[in-house]
Amino acid sequence: MACEGCTTGTQLGFDFSMAFQPIYDAEAGRVWGYEALVRGKSGEGAFEVLSKVSPEQKYRFDQDCRVKAIELASRLFPAGEDLMLSINFMPKAVYEPAACLRATLLAAKRTRFPTSSIMFEFTENEEVADTAHLTNIITEYRKHGFTTAVDDFGAGHAGLGLLVDFQPDLIKIDMKLIRGIDASPARQAVVAGVVGIAADLDITLLAEGIETEEEFLVLKDAGIRLFQGYWFAKPAFEELPPVRFGSVPDAAARVWSAD
Repeated sequence: MACEGCTTGTQLGFDFSMAFQPIYDAEAGRVWGYEALVRGKSGEGAFEVLSKVSPEQKYRFDQDCRVKAIELASRLFPAGEDLMLSINFMPKAVYEPAACLRATLLAAKRTRFPTSSIMFEFTENEEVADTAHLTNIITEYRKHGFTTAVDDFGAGHAGLGLLVDFQPDLIKIDMKLIRGIDASPARQAVVAGVVGIAADLDITLLAEGIETEEEFLVLKDAGIRLFQGYWFAKPAFEELPPVRFGSVPDAAARVWSAD
């Protein structure tokens, strides 16, 4: 099956690359995976890159980001390690889910990167009026063994109502609910509610935007297992950064970033 958008996406006319930020598994005491974050070729931030993307280029950009992330990860991830690669995607840039996965599947096959190690996340900040279309995307992705995730949960358009229409494999709790949670009973109560809902729906939780040890410890005690944020490591351009747990960089992460 084909779709018009899959064959007529406007060429970008600019180049870009990726930075990688680790996701830490507090239960296992190891790196769980890395999120690929778009950057300019000289390390420019995501906003500067995204500002160059016209509406006609959304499909092409979305497809090229997936391929770039997989190609880089296949070179950077150490052989034999069970690591997830998290890739952002734009639901509005997916016309026909099966057809729009072709480039992703070909890149994974070419680089021998397992599809079971790829997580696709979409942001709740991007309003999706057609929830049936989004449900079809997630259903199709799961057929190929991909993990699905909602990014920025708690800060966007849908909120808890989003979980009524479909249940992703993973939810990333937005940093607005995380910041200063150790000193905020209100944030603690909201996050505790999300933890309970996620447990009932069999959804894994990830707390993003961790900047202090206090935030990490409160969230860990609340039952959250996966973490991401500057306290562990800042994104590294085209490499895997050392990961800090406590006050000491993780030794294994140092070895990986040197490979």
